[in-house]
Amino acid sequence: MTASTPATSPHVMNTYGRVPIALQRGQGCRVWDVNGKEYLDALGGIAVNTLGHNHAKLVPALQHQLTQLIHTSNYYHVPLQEQLAQLLVERSGMSNVFFCNSGLEANEAALKIARKFGHDQGIEKPEVVVYEKAFHGRSIATLSATGNPKVQAGFGPLVEGFIRVPQNDIEALRRATEGNPNVVAVFFETIQGEGGVNPMRIEYLQQLRKLCDERGWLMMIDEVQCGMGRTGKWFAHQWAGIVPDVMPLAKGLGSGVPVGAVVAGPKAANVLQPGNHGTTFGGNPLAMRAGVETIRIMEEDGLLAHAATVGEHLQAALRSALGGLSGVKEVRGQGLMIGVELNKPCGALVGSAAEAGLLISVTAESVIRIVPPLILTTAEADEIVARLTPLIQALLAE
Repeated sequence: MTASTPATSPHVMNTYGRVPIALQRGQGCRVWDVNGKEYLDALGGIAVNTLGHNHAKLVPALQHQLTQLIHTSNYYHVPLQEQLAQLLVERSGMSNVFFCNSGLEANEAALKIARKFGHDQGIEKPEVVVYEKAFHGRSIATLSATGNPKVQAGFGPLVEGFIRVPQNDIEALRRATEGNPNVVAVFFETIQGEGGVNPMRIEYLQQLRKLCDERGWLMMIDEVQCGMGRTGKWFAHQWAGIVPDVMPLAKGLGSGVPVGAVVAGPKAANVLQPGNHGTTFGGNPLAMRAGVETIRIMEEDGLLAHAATVGEHLQAALRSALGGLSGVKEVRGQGLMIGVELNKPCGALVGSAAEAGLLISVTAESVIRIVPPLILTTAEADEIVARLTPLIQALLAE
């Protein structure tokens, strides 16, 4: 494909504004298109390809699994589910796991848990606190929880039962819920991804945990994008020393194989009973093997500490390179989840970066999002900065 290639196929629904390139193969943090052009992957399939591309330990394990079982259904016990659930429980300090296929499905399940939790207490119309700029998915329920009018436009009427508050303002949350007996949960991302790489402050997370305990609410933390080692801990909320009651996961959990999970603590672990929820593909042996191997390889290769170290290096390099530019508002994030906010829309950078051999995304219109594989080296981090800086300078000079 070339720059003149149509962005969509005549037979594929026109649901994406695609960059006019077609990727064919990858190795580590690099990918090549059908014309042989090389790109440095600073997007990682949108925080999905934890181990990069064609990982020497992951590929043989998945090949082996293909010769065993791909799918059986949840009519039967799936030993690999037990294995992956144990790994997640041990690393989260929580107790039980439900497996599904995606972040949207995990978030949808979390919302069902919250409602059932309320109904079990006799609350007829349970309400969930959600946040401005949040993104939880594109199903009718999850887009209702999402704080982006553009995502919601054209899909009304939205699901009711959500109370929206600003980030990092505990008093605003108190005011919004004062005297309301229907509130059952608070649902949020530790670091908002699609909303512009906006972190929750540690002291706010701690205040929120305390408030949820005081009021008997479920603390539900969407770690779909910021979890699985991306910030340098298994889950981003762990920097605050707290444990949630419900935690949806997906993206990086399977290193590219679709897998989602809802991890629950004791307060929420038994809310769903047989017949309340289910999935055909969720928890299939191939996806479970991908999750098990991802965690094993991350630990063998020390990728949590690596993500923290390389992330700090990349943020410092970006601040150094961009610090003198008046149009750069902020470089923020943690580990290898980084946002560079400009003072103007910068969606055009996605295409110009691809032309320069760099894959990135732009979210919230003016935030460059960098979420590379966790195997990124410091040399590759410097390469990202070297390729991106002149593009930002050119855009801000326009």
